[in-house]
Amino acid sequence: MSLLKRNRVDIKLLLNPVHFLSLGFGAGLSPYAPGTAGTLVAIPVYWLMASLAPIPYLLVVLGLFLAGVVLCQITTERLGSHDHSAIVWDEIVGYLLTMFMVPFDWRWAILGFFLFRLFDVWKPWPVDVLDRKVHGGLGIMLDDVGAAVYSALSLQVILFGVSFI
Repeated sequence: MSLLKRNRVDIKLLLNPVHFLSLGFGAGLSPYAPGTAGTLVAIPVYWLMASLAPIPYLLVVLGLFLAGVVLCQITTERLGSHDHSAIVWDEIVGYLLTMFMVPFDWRWAILGFFLFRLFDVWKPWPVDVLDRKVHGGLGIMLDDVGAAVYSALSLQVILFGVSFI
């Protein structure tokens, strides 16, 4: 394999802004755990957004989700593979949704990271159904939103428990 290829994706794709974004600014080209690398990229994005009030925060996440449907669709067509592992925009949006209404603190950021990765890999029902039945850019985005809902709910339960201590 040529040195210009990582994770079976030509790094020249990063020259195209659509692919640059859908590949998580290049994080998706990681030869090891590209989804985890994509989620790591989301942490500084979260830190930039953490000071937003809840409604603007959700509106930004919604905008990133809608953009992701288009971005991921274009990149999946270019790569000729349904939900190629190098496409990690969905992990970025999923992590941002996970962190909705969570205190801005590195410990919560790390816990959110691990919970999101757990649910994204595990894909409990109905996330697994979304992953199997919905295809294209929308399908790529929806299964991570589902994992984010589980992660966000778990974080809120933990936060609620901590508030009693």
